[in-house]
Amino acid sequence: MADDALLRSSLIWLAAVIVLVGLYTHSFKKMMVTYLMGLFAIAGILLPDWDFFDRPFSQWLSPFSVDAMDSNPPHRSTSKRFRIYPLRLVIYAAVYGFAVYKWWMFVSN
Repeated sequence: MADDALLRSSLIWLAAVIVLVGLYTHSFKKMMVTYLMGLFAIAGILLPDWDFFDRPFSQWLSPFSVDAMDSNPPHRSTSKRFRIYPLRLVIYAAVYGFAVYKWWMFVSN
């Protein structure tokens, strides 16, 4: 249930940003680009299969077995969900940093 609340509040903040972009730029196209970029950003952070990625990087290309899924019960604490891994942090920072830069260049022009 906490994940639903986080998704809901993220979408509300996205709507507020879209309204601000619309008021600032008076451009429906820039509002739509902001909407799509925001949805992809929210989906990229909140929706991945964290049990799949919560393995060593070298095992990401191998299938996720049912035995591994059974060893990670779904009722575990949510603090494990957002553990910091250096490689994941670098990938997210690079992808989202580039996306925010391109979005800002598009909206500010």
